[in-house]
Amino acid sequence: MTAMAAEPMLVVENVHTYYGQIHALQGVTLHVAKGEVVTLIGANGAGKTTTLKTISGLLHARAGHVKFEGEDITKVAPHVLVERGIGHAPEGRRIFSRLTVLENLQMGAFSRPKANIAPDIERVFALFPRLKERERQLGGTLSGGEQQMLAIGRALMSEPRMLLLDEPSLGLAPILVAQVFETIKEINSQGTTVLLVEQNALQALSIAHRGYVLQTGEVVLSGSADSLRQNETVRKAYLGED
Repeated sequence: MTAMAAEPMLVVENVHTYYGQIHALQGVTLHVAKGEVVTLIGANGAGKTTTLKTISGLLHARAGHVKFEGEDITKVAPHVLVERGIGHAPEGRRIFSRLTVLENLQMGAFSRPKANIAPDIERVFALFPRLKERERQLGGTLSGGEQQMLAIGRALMSEPRMLLLDEPSLGLAPILVAQVFETIKEINSQGTTVLLVEQNALQALSIAHRGYVLQTGEVVLSGSADSLRQNETVRKAYLGED
């Protein structure tokens, strides 16, 4: 696969992010071009989720810069970044358990006029027909797979030009994992750029254009998805191959 455009849509440059005194990201640099699917892989605690949170404004870097579509967003608040075109489906889904499926989707469009969101609700239902069937059901009563669909759908309701996905296959049955990844490909084909954090490195590299390998808060390897799949270190550490 090739990216749709060469100019970086997102640039993360020498970013250092902390949790209190814990130095979680230690000079992370990466970029994502418009139209790409880029994946971040690495062990638990490598800094993948922290990278996404730093991009979406849930954490702010102490040093370095994050730029989106040419503008510095390093210190911009999360709700402003949603309005600027960055959607984030976080690890653990974080849906509103006491709201219905439809209400969760409406919450995802909080920054937009309510009169304009009906086509996007229909788009989400087209991507995830199961959610249409559960439209009036409370989020907390959905299965794990349905909740993951809802988390992605809610993020899409803000009309993001870039979608950050954090562990979308975590805890799902294999048949649902395949469905989620097919849907990510479809979302990308419809024009949304995707930055994907995923424990299932083989699946992630099968749909990504490029990838970065994080280790203890640093990028230790990067390249095309094909080159990473063939890299001996990646194969042994993350693909379960000897």
